[in-house]
Amino acid sequence: MSPLPQQPSYTIKPPQIVLSSEMPVREILPTWTATEAPSTDLSISKIFAFPPNRDTLGGTSYLIVRSEANILIDCPAPEQINEDFWECLQHTNPKQVGVRWLFITHRGAIGKAAEIQQALGCEILIQEQEAYLLPGLTVTAFGQEFALDATTQIIWTPGHSPGSSCLYYREFGGVLFSGRHLVPNLQGEPMPLRTAKTFHWPRQIKSTQALCDRFTPETLQYICPGANIGLLRSKHTIDQAYQRLVMNQTISHESNH
Repeated sequence: MSPLPQQPSYTIKPPQIVLSSEMPVREILPTWTATEAPSTDLSISKIFAFPPNRDTLGGTSYLIVRSEANILIDCPAPEQINEDFWECLQHTNPKQVGVRWLFITHRGAIGKAAEIQQALGCEILIQEQEAYLLPGLTVTAFGQEFALDATTQIIWTPGHSPGSSCLYYREFGGVLFSGRHLVPNLQGEPMPLRTAKTFHWPRQIKSTQALCDRFTPETLQYICPGANIGLLRSKHTIDQAYQRLVMNQTISHESNH
């Protein structure tokens, strides 16, 4: 008797919906197999978080799915479950471009960008000071800021690295994808984190203050950090982002003097 076909066996969780215009928030691939597609409607605006990527020292990548071109923030791991996700994305909405842009927040989040660009056919966005790290690839480099459209803007926030940058998405009350510029501390609060690899700490503090000056409680509701996700206790977002950012920026500024 022939053996029964095996279900895919995953050692990591599938990409999860962390913000959605349709509730409740849930995983897209809880029981997905090669013979069935999920019923999740990807035509509704959503933000997905990928599991931590060992190639980027545990960094977290995000995907903005919307009626316009989809945007991938940083490189997810080349795991089978993520490859299944891309197939699912295309199967659910075949008329939509899968991923138009891959935005890299800093040099440590490059991962296997070449493989992702080849697989997804996306354009890579990276700050001009770190574009040299992607030789031979088709790259769009930017300086201070880069507007993808009316709802999406990239902001140069140097400090963690020379080209460290954030992506701001106006939907959901305002979402800032902060890479490693801002990460949760042990209490889950958004903070610039000084490490042995920090490029320029005073500039990182200055970049954080510029974000505080730029936004308001009405324009910045969430931060999606690119690392230290485990400190958020099963969450992938920091809510009440502006208020918490301003409060902790004051603490960081005082401790720096």
